Amino acid sequence: MNGAPHVRHARPADLPRIAELAVEHAAYEKDASPSPGLAERLAVLLFDAPDPRLRCLVAERADGEVVGYATCMPELSTWEGREYLHMDCLFLRDGNRGLGLGALLMDAVAAEAQQLGLTEVQWQTPAWNEGAIRFYDRLGGRAKEKIRYTLPVMD
Repeated sequence: MNGAPHVRHARPADLPRIAELAVEHAAYEKDASPSPGLAERLAVLLFDAPDPRLRCLVAERADGEVVGYATCMPELSTWEGREYLHMDCLFLRDGNRGLGLGALLMDAVAAEAQQLGLTEVQWQTPAWNEGAIRFYDRLGGRAKEKIRYTLPVMD
């Protein structure tokens, strides 16, 4: 597809590319690579449920190459007593940052929240990722300092 860079909802055919980008994203954040079969697991979460909770948006360059993605899903804040949209991932391949695609992805995530009747989007980024922090600050995001934990419950 030729035209302007844009963001759209992911399609099943995008899943291998999204899985590739997720591997790059994990490496960028100095984390373990996703285990094999990610595209298949995402297919179940995104397309095989009657009312999928997970949503995925992809950033496409003018030449049609998918170079980024954002995933999000509704979550609940006990303290606020309401739902919000949690953006789990936002990633653009190196060489595609600073071109406006990140802002397009964020706009699309905000539109997802509005479509769901939610009034807030929340996300996190590593404290060392100064480029992302500057980007989110420019968009009007407000940081809350917390430490994220994980607790494995099964091997």
